[in-house]
Amino acid sequence: MLRQLARLTRPVGGSRGAVAIAVYADAAGVPIAATDRGHEGVACVDDAARALVLLCDLWTATRLPVVGAWAAALLEFVLYMQDGDGRFVNFVSDWSGTRNEQGPTSFAGGSFWHARGVHGLARASLTFDDPRVSAALARGIAHVRGAAAPANVRAIHVLTAVDLLRSGGTPELRADLEAWCAELAECRRDGVLFDDPDEHEPHLWGHVQEAALAEAGAYLDRDDLVQVARASALRYLAPLIDSGFDLPTVQPYGVASALLGVERLAAVTGERRFTQLSERARAWFHERNPAGRPVYDRVAGRVQDGIDAGVLNDHSGAESNIAAAQALFPELVLSALAQRAAIERELPEMLLAAPSTR
Repeated sequence: MLRQLARLTRPVGGSRGAVAIAVYADAAGVPIAATDRGHEGVACVDDAARALVLLCDLWTATRLPVVGAWAAALLEFVLYMQDGDGRFVNFVSDWSGTRNEQGPTSFAGGSFWHARGVHGLARASLTFDDPRVSAALARGIAHVRGAAAPANVRAIHVLTAVDLLRSGGTPELRADLEAWCAELAECRRDGVLFDDPDEHEPHLWGHVQEAALAEAGAYLDRDDLVQVARASALRYLAPLIDSGFDLPTVQPYGVASALLGVERLAAVTGERRFTQLSERARAWFHERNPAGRPVYDRVAGRVQDGIDAGVLNDHSGAESNIAAAQALFPELVLSALAQRAAIERELPEMLLAAPSTR
C-alpha cells in the first residue's frame, strides 16, 4: 500500500516542497486524471488530507524519517490549497500546481473536501510543530461551525472535534460536538443511521456515522450515543460484513468505513461480536469477498480499486490505497519498518533529503 502511494506521489509546482498523490492509476500504474465530470485534475485535497492523517499516524508509530518528510510535504500541499478565508480548493489541474477553482468537485468550500482538509490540519497540528497549521486550522474550522452539512460529512467533523478535544485543544468545540452528534442521531430510520434523510438506504462509501458516535459517546460519557451507533451497526453494517460485502460494486473505502464503525464499537463496548465483525471486514482485503481473490496484493504492494459484479477492478488509485492502509494499519506499521528501502525507491528524491519534522 505504501509502495503504491509512493509511486503515485509527485512534486507539485506552485508551493515549495509540496507533494500530492495522483488520484487514479490504471493497471500498469500510469496516473489518470479525474474526468468524470469534465477535467477536474490530477490530484486533490480530498486524498492528500486523508493521506496526511495516515502518515501522521504512521510517523507517530514508527518515527521513520522518510514518513515524517512525506507527511510534511503533503501538509505543504494542503496549506497551498487553502484560500485566505479558510476554504479549500480541491484539485490541481496539472502537476505545475494550477488550482482548479471552478470545477464541480473542486470549487472552494465543497463540504467533503473541506471536512477532509480540516481533519488533515487537525492531525498535523498534533504531529508537527508548525505555527502555520494552528492558524490554518482555525480558519478552516470557522467554516464548519454553524454551517449545515449532510450526515456523512458531519461525521468527519465529529471525528475531528474528538481528536482535538482529547488533545486538550479547542475547548469551544465541545458544544458543537454535542450538537453535531444530535444531528447524526436524528438522521436515522428504523434504527439505521442514514447519510441523507431522503435516501432509500445508506451509501456505504464514506459512511462513518457509527464510528463517529461511538468515539464521541465515549469521549462525552454519553452511552445513549454509543447505543445509537451500536444498533445501526448491528442492523446495517453487520449483515454486509457477514456476507463478505456481497454487493454489485464495493470499493475499499466503503469496506474501510464499515470496518471503522465496528472497530470503534469493539473498543468502546468490549463486545466480542464487534471484534468478530472487525476481523471479517478486514478479511475482505484478502480473499473473503465475492471475487474470492485478494484485493490487497502484498507482492505488488498495491490495493485494487474494488470489486464489480464479482470481478476485481485492476486499477489502483490514491483513495483505495489510503483507505486500505488505514484499515490494515497494524500490518502497515510492520511493512513500513520492513520495507523502508523499497518505499524510499518509489518516492520523489526530494523527500529523501527533506527534514522529517518542522
